[in-house]
Amino acid sequence: MLDLRDQLLRWYEEGRAFAVATVVAVHGSAPRSPGSALAVGVDRAVIGSASGSCVEGAVYDLCQEALASGACTLESFGY
Repeated sequence: MLDLRDQLLRWYEEGRAFAVATVVAVHGSAPRSPGSALAVGVDRAVIGSASGSCVEGAVYDLCQEALASGACTLESFGY
């Protein structure tokens, strides 16, 4: 998440809406560790990575939904 800090601060200062997805836990092997994050701007710009795998598209879609609804969610992804 800290690697996104500077860009997120810029987006915030510009008044741009964005959503951030953060890995909060993993079980077994996973491509990314807890704390990894992906942010999606209202303009669909993407920074970071939450999975580095096929889950990335689903995480992007969840960020788009959060931007549209303003609601937070906790999602789980399996094997």
